[in-house]
Amino acid sequence: MTERRSSDRTRAAILRAARERFAAHGYERTTIRAVAADAEIDPSMVMRYFGSKEQLFDAALAVDLRLPDLRAVPAAELPATLLRHFVERWEGDPADDALLVLLRSAVTNEQAAARMREVFATQVAPALAAALGPERAARTAGLVSTQLLGLALTRYLLRLPAVTAPAADDLVAGLAPALAATLAG
Repeated sequence: MTERRSSDRTRAAILRAARERFAAHGYERTTIRAVAADAEIDPSMVMRYFGSKEQLFDAALAVDLRLPDLRAVPAAELPATLLRHFVERWEGDPADDALLVLLRSAVTNEQAAARMREVFATQVAPALAAALGPERAARTAGLVSTQLLGLALTRYLLRLPAVTAPAADDLVAGLAPALAATLAG
């Protein structure tokens, strides 16, 4: 059992280091050696667990948005609920968030772009469909995604002062009306 826990810890350390590297430097500038150094292991261990840089990248891109069940959320609270969910998630540990790795990498890496499309198509759209109905969700899911991803880009990657300065609650309150307008269609 101890060997299994050690293996799990090593794998987790590699993934965390990889996500941090990919988020900071993108796919092209991240190396197996750098990930291994960050994880404080030999590069051969990265290869043992993941096989290649591409397979490591794919594992680092595994994203579960952990969206709440939106069916029970009153329509007036839906925008703030969505925004709060994403902000709390990113505020928790943005360096370890695979979604931010995807966002940074999707611009230059087709694998990341495809994964981003997949995540939003298979997680955000169905969550919205549960709350809004399938037709309305189909019309708004892409626009909702632009607002959520735009927030992530400007607050956590570009770190624009006007977007990083507000406290999380103020940010949610400020953006909720725009998201409400989008959801209203």
